[in-house]
Amino acid sequence: MQLAWPLIISSGTFAVLNFCDRLFLSRYDEAAFRASLPAGILFFTLVCGFMALAAFTNTFVAQFWGAGNKEGCARATAQGIIFALLSIPLIMLITPFGIWFLRMSGHGPEVLALEEKYFSILMWCGGGMVLSSALSSFFSGRGKTFVIMSCNIVANGINVLLNYLFIFGKGGFPEMGIAGAGWATVIGSWISPLIFAVLYFSKPVRSEFGTLRNLEFDRGLFVRMIRFGLPSGIHWFLDVAAFTIFVMVVGRMGPVAHIASNIALSVNLIAFMPMIGMGMAASVLVGQYLGRNEPEHAERMGWLALKIGVGYIALIGMSFLLFPTAYTQVFAPDAGGSVSQAELLKTARVLLAILAIWGVADAAAIIISGALKGAGDTHFVMYFQSAAAWGFLVLGQLAIVFVFNGGVYVSWGWTLLYIMIMGVGFSLRFRSGRWKNIDLLDRRATVTVDSIPVEH
Repeated sequence: MQLAWPLIISSGTFAVLNFCDRLFLSRYDEAAFRASLPAGILFFTLVCGFMALAAFTNTFVAQFWGAGNKEGCARATAQGIIFALLSIPLIMLITPFGIWFLRMSGHGPEVLALEEKYFSILMWCGGGMVLSSALSSFFSGRGKTFVIMSCNIVANGINVLLNYLFIFGKGGFPEMGIAGAGWATVIGSWISPLIFAVLYFSKPVRSEFGTLRNLEFDRGLFVRMIRFGLPSGIHWFLDVAAFTIFVMVVGRMGPVAHIASNIALSVNLIAFMPMIGMGMAASVLVGQYLGRNEPEHAERMGWLALKIGVGYIALIGMSFLLFPTAYTQVFAPDAGGSVSQAELLKTARVLLAILAIWGVADAAAIIISGALKGAGDTHFVMYFQSAAAWGFLVLGQLAIVFVFNGGVYVSWGWTLLYIMIMGVGFSLRFRSGRWKNIDLLDRRATVTVDSIPVEH
């Protein structure tokens, strides 16, 4: 918990940021609120793969730190920084694809116009978010999670304030609506890597780790990072892309289904984002213990993180069941202007009940997959989640809407089954222990036979 709580709070600040963003938009305009989730999640879909690959720097740093190699920590971080800088033009080049995808969603013209505007602005955030993932890994991989928390509190706090000022036109700023929410996020996303860079290149850190001296391309380490990190990036992209299709499908089911789903998924950030922090903690601890050649302790940390996460999510899930109206009415007063309030509350109540079950499986999937990534078992994570996401979730969602003409409850129920498959599958893989045999740092154990060192 000493390692995890700053990461949980750090992830929680993202939850607060997104929650406030959508809350402000729900108070500003119903169409803007409806547009915020599809456009936002599509943006994240297109950049999350780059972020996940850059964030895999964390695993290398953790294992180098566990092995006592400080220079290795800096060399690994340098490769993450180089990758992040290379990714910036690539992210901007895929903006037209995102616009095309939004136009294929079948959403109403008023909502679609706002989705395109919001998405186009958010794409300027991508480079900052990838660079932040790389730089923050230097601190998280060594267990310096308080630094991560402090930086994200500052950056996301500024973002929330700017959201309010830009959306409503307060403090002398022009009223920009959903565009203001986008530009506030752009500013916040670049403040974060700036803070991390100042700390990373500060004199004490330079002296201890040689961060400037090691800021160079290391072909062998870079290739190794891509080899193990690329599956993590692909896994994140395919998983979030599949979930984006679910969100787009629900958006075709009418305003009640669309608004209720936006409300439920916005509320779910309270449960979801702290689990990202716990998954990062599991990844760091598993990596550090494997760096010390202590796989038994690594395994114990993975299961312990899961127990803590499930305990937290169970409490949140109970609140979804006991106080659904209170959660819903945070957004409902303005977001439901064109629909029946009674019908909206009824639908949102059912979706929150589904989330109460969904959260436990989601915790298992996020935390245990994080532990597997900390061990370098990224190929299994990629293959398993991609097969389930596209072979089960996406095909099922498309069949529900285009073949069986199913409703919002069927769509959500199918997604719940997918998340349960994820939780069980990753837990079984972790239990098997196969991840203990992965040599992420390419170390070779040596033994002596008749005074002759022998590699094996």
